[in-house]
Amino acid sequence: MQSVVTDALGTSDVFLAFQERVARAARAARPVLVLGERGTGKELAAQRLHYLSSRWEGPLVTVLCPALSPTLLESELFGHEAGAFTGARGRHEGCFERAHRGTLFLDEVADMPLPVQDKLLRVLEYGEFERVGGSVPVRVDVRVVAAANRDLPRLVAEGKFRPDLLDRLAFDVLHVPPLRERGEDKLLLARYFAARMVAELDSRGIESGPGFEFQFGEEALRQLEEYSWPGNVRELRNAVERGVLHAEMKENKVLRVETLELNPFAPVFLPPAVVSDADAARVGEPERAPENGMLPPGFSLREELARQEKALLQRALRQARHRQKEAARLLGLTYHQFRALYRKYDGLEKEG
Repeated sequence: MQSVVTDALGTSDVFLAFQERVARAARAARPVLVLGERGTGKELAAQRLHYLSSRWEGPLVTVLCPALSPTLLESELFGHEAGAFTGARGRHEGCFERAHRGTLFLDEVADMPLPVQDKLLRVLEYGEFERVGGSVPVRVDVRVVAAANRDLPRLVAEGKFRPDLLDRLAFDVLHVPPLRERGEDKLLLARYFAARMVAELDSRGIESGPGFEFQFGEEALRQLEEYSWPGNVRELRNAVERGVLHAEMKENKVLRVETLELNPFAPVFLPPAVVSDADAARVGEPERAPENGMLPPGFSLREELARQEKALLQRALRQARHRQKEAARLLGLTYHQFRALYRKYDGLEKEG
């Protein structure tokens, strides 16, 4: 027996209502359409539909529709006979045959080409199909669960999705709630992902010995509550695990996640800015202002940016009275971005 995935966690009313809807839909061996934004857990819902159904001992086969070209998708779904196309040296059983007496999960079905949609509709209506290059009908007993994060009725209106296929798939439609509507689930999931990452680091001895714990700082808790999480649970998991990975060990072997790096693509360097003569003198380097709009001999953009970056860091530290979290806020940086720059200029506060 396969194990049920346990990442579908939550105690909010909207999440529990969705799970109850999934449990009811699992009872009938009819097609189900799972709709939701990216990262909400549509595949987890499909797995729950399978394991709560009478088919739980049968196979659960997953196909990511956009990952295959139209020809390969048709062959992957329905199989092919020997000689059906170049390279087809023998008979190949497709996903429908492999999912016999089980469940077939079609992920991102909105990207399925129209010719393949036609063949899928026939299987849903009659329970049979022909392999690519074959002429003998193959009968199967498969429950189809399809998922999409696009507006399928709009695609039907645009002629990109068959209306009769949509009708057939939509015997029951489940809408996975986005994370921003799940209230207290955000913190519950964050603690779960953090504990899992801590256990992974602990098992590898990455930190200074085993047995350390973690905490969320006030800023990290505020981010969990106020951020809209457009990538939903997947984005939350990445942010939390990244935060644990980059957190610094505190006293009593506690990893404290001060802030979450919500945009890992943001550069950690500061943009060029005007620095006063006094600030430049405090960091021990003379001001190198252009003369008459011309760059001075031997000018280095890299050195100039580093000089200004260092001066701004020093200014922020003085203004924040050397409270690094406050200095990061003054500079518009996350705490981890500030710490990266601080380590880059080792001994910065000593110079001030």
